[in-house]
Amino acid sequence: MALIGLAMMMVSEAATFAGIEPFASWNTPMCWTGFIVFADAVVYRARGRSWIRSNPREFAALAVASIPLWLVFEGYNLVIRNWRYEGLPEHPALRLFGYAWSFATISPAIFEGAELVAVARTGRAGRTPPAPPAPPAPPARPALSITAGALMLASPFLVSPATAQYFAAPVFLGFIFLLDPINARLGAVSLTRGQIINLLLSGLLCGVLWEFWNYWARAKWIYTVPIMQGLKVFEMPLPGYFGFPPFAIECFTMYVFVRALYVRASASRQHGRTIAL
Repeated sequence: MALIGLAMMMVSEAATFAGIEPFASWNTPMCWTGFIVFADAVVYRARGRSWIRSNPREFAALAVASIPLWLVFEGYNLVIRNWRYEGLPEHPALRLFGYAWSFATISPAIFEGAELVAVARTGRAGRTPPAPPAPPAPPARPALSITAGALMLASPFLVSPATAQYFAAPVFLGFIFLLDPINARLGAVSLTRGQIINLLLSGLLCGVLWEFWNYWARAKWIYTVPIMQGLKVFEMPLPGYFGFPPFAIECFTMYVFVRALYVRASASRQHGRTIAL
């Protein structure tokens, strides 16, 4: 499977360089699908378990959830106006399919990348050792984090439309501060030192690959970030690469939050059926 994933990435990128369709217009989702297959196979070989091989239902849920979770940022982009798309299919149904396929690879790629980083860091078939338990936080700390996150996410709406373009950073950090304390309160997974390192490195890896695969594609995104447009690596202004690592952590906290809500709702429904019996 690793060779299949690697071949998907190499063939799609080579065909995109040559301008061969459908690869040139669909390079991003094709390459990311190949990366996910490749990373999952490497992790499975190292550990004997992986997202796709060991828990395909959870992986499918992650891919489906990735679509609306990214649409949250598309909604913010209507305000901050930091990117736009060009070269997309003209047929509406085909365009929607392209959006769905591309967005469905975002969180899986980041999570698989984090697992790949964990395998590389540990050098053995096992997960990154968790950090020692942190001392209990003072009661005010979660409240301060939630308040800070909420203010960061609200900030683009509190300034003028022209100024909102400069508020991408709070948007790509705010969900971490908002949701991680809530996830802990819900009894879900909270961030540990090992997870943070793996996610940060995965975010950087995925960010570079996103920009590399996007640069030569015909259907692509163009950044309209109002800073350092003359200093770019591929399409992204250089400071933008600092946003990819925290974005990976943000994807983690958002998915954990959605999953925790689903688990609680499912438990409530099951409890209701039990009572009815």
